[in-house]
Amino acid sequence: MTQYTDKGKKDTRSGFGAGLLEIGRENENVVALCADLTGSLKMDAFKKEFPERFFQCGIAEANMIDVAAGLSLNGRIPFAGSFAAFATGRVYDQIRASVAYSNTNVKIAASHAGITLGEDGATHQILEDIGLMKMLPNMVVLSPCDYNQTKAATKAAAAWNGPVYIRFGRPSVPNFTEEDQKFEIGKAQMMVERPAGECDVTIVATGHLVWEAIQAAAMLEEKGVKAEVLNIHTIKPLDKEAILASVAKSGCIVSAEEHFVAGGLGESVASVLAQNMLVPMEMVAINDTFGQSGTPSQLMKAYGLDAGHIVAAAEKVISRK
Repeated sequence: MTQYTDKGKKDTRSGFGAGLLEIGRENENVVALCADLTGSLKMDAFKKEFPERFFQCGIAEANMIDVAAGLSLNGRIPFAGSFAAFATGRVYDQIRASVAYSNTNVKIAASHAGITLGEDGATHQILEDIGLMKMLPNMVVLSPCDYNQTKAATKAAAAWNGPVYIRFGRPSVPNFTEEDQKFEIGKAQMMVERPAGECDVTIVATGHLVWEAIQAAAMLEEKGVKAEVLNIHTIKPLDKEAILASVAKSGCIVSAEEHFVAGGLGESVASVLAQNMLVPMEMVAINDTFGQSGTPSQLMKAYGLDAGHIVAAAEKVISRK
């Protein structure tokens, strides 16, 4: 089984900040906009180095998105940043009309997503943003798993011609992927691979749950269960071929994500299976309830978003084969 090492915990929002600065140096058309959260989104370095290409829009997300759309129509590559709750829910109408419908080259950088926002509580812990964004035509939805991958995803988003939603978070989490990795939008990343005939269950995960899925695979290995793990860093367009190829070997699947069951990765995977290959499936996600205040680790455990719960889901789905 492939071994992964925690190279030091880092927050994924810092990966975005590092990626933004790098592409800013490489392409003078890259501009950044923020809704009064420059420090929180780690956009400080870009602002300091390129003050003429940074636009502080204040607490006015709707205006920020429309300004970003206008800048894109003039050849710029705008990254518009805010907390995920405000970058999607507060400004959905503008995203729908000025970005998705108009197919403008706007990149929506959404930090502090999911339950791991922690102590800020339910009002800020958006758990429906993937669903909101993936339903929009033309919108690409990215959910990288660690610092290194968030940096790579930011660079890939800049190179993509069209709307992109990038989801990342505040807490420091294991940084375990390669530093200078190739990030291909729409292509799943195989984290733990099993040969045909030696695969008992497929685990597909996204965002912070990828590390937990890898730990779950190791725990299952100790029990004699062989799990294959896919990192679905691109929710849309979804890599259907990779999912179906893995499920053809395992005959069952578990999805894991820091999002509501409704509208998330699991729902997209279930749709693929319903149309192509009917197999048992379990979903590790939050089921129709809001979050609450607490530390990220406390909340992940309380809402069943950890390696132990992925193991339990895998054992359950295997029993249903």
